[in-house]
Amino acid sequence: MSRLLRIGELANLAGVSTRTVDFYTGLGLIESTERTAGNFRLYDATCIERIAAIKVLEANGVSLADMAGALERGAGDLTGQLSQVQGDLETLRQAADHAGPAAHQLLLALTARLQSLVHTAIELTNNLPPLGG
Repeated sequence: MSRLLRIGELANLAGVSTRTVDFYTGLGLIESTERTAGNFRLYDATCIERIAAIKVLEANGVSLADMAGALERGAGDLTGQLSQVQGDLETLRQAADHAGPAAHQLLLALTARLQSLVHTAIELTNNLPPLGG
């Protein structure tokens, strides 16, 4: 079992403020493992990695609300979600085939952004500890 951290320790190691840790906890993005006799929250050290992942997702344009919603819904039907993404990609391809030059450039930019987000998601999936550590 990992060492448990108080909120200030977690914030310091993760490079965020204690208010950020508290905010992420309130959103359900991280959760405390237990409480001390003095009612202080204790966090598993894996929350450091989770906060790093949250920061990467946020830097890539994923909102905290979207992250919280995804965690609340759980894994769900991943195959169905991937099929939807595949369908959306096909729609993008068809739009690109019929787009004028300006729209074509916009679609290329969106495609590059999508590829970046997919790459980020794959990397995070391989490295992200489960909620509750």
